[in-house]
Amino acid sequence: MARLRSLRDSWRNFLFAAIAIFIVAADQLSKWWIRANLAPGEVLFDKGFFQIINVQNNGAAFGVFKGFPAVFIAVDFIGIVVFLLLIIVFRRRWPVLDRMWVRAGIALLLGGTIGNLIDRLFHGGNVTDFLDFKVWPVFNVADSAVTVGVIVLIFCIIFLSSLSGKKT
Repeated sequence: MARLRSLRDSWRNFLFAAIAIFIVAADQLSKWWIRANLAPGEVLFDKGFFQIINVQNNGAAFGVFKGFPAVFIAVDFIGIVVFLLLIIVFRRRWPVLDRMWVRAGIALLLGGTIGNLIDRLFHGGNVTDFLDFKVWPVFNVADSAVTVGVIVLIFCIIFLSSLSGKKT
């Protein structure tokens, strides 16, 4: 039984790391391509309701709270530490953190946070955003991952809280 639990834990750890690494890689590759091929403000594609544009954002996700890049760098580092502590240390104390969907949500948050932190550190506090639906602030892969991660965690809190003793 202990061997089976160890195998399950190894698989869950692998999946957690794979999701976070995939998000960071997809985010950084897409931003690299945008920066390499478009000048800031330049539009690659515009179909009325959607465009791909190079926007440099020094605010938080989706362009809110602009002008505080140092604060966001600190918040990103704190967030990364908290996400890792939740998965590595506190999952034994709070079994809900060991559920696959909760871990997937935290992995999405971790990957998105790391993706935007890399931009802030290496691009003068700016994050490259490029997806613009024109009714929503311009965003990127990392912002999307953070948003989906939050939605997954909210879903888990609302719908899985009655199963607190069981792991999914």
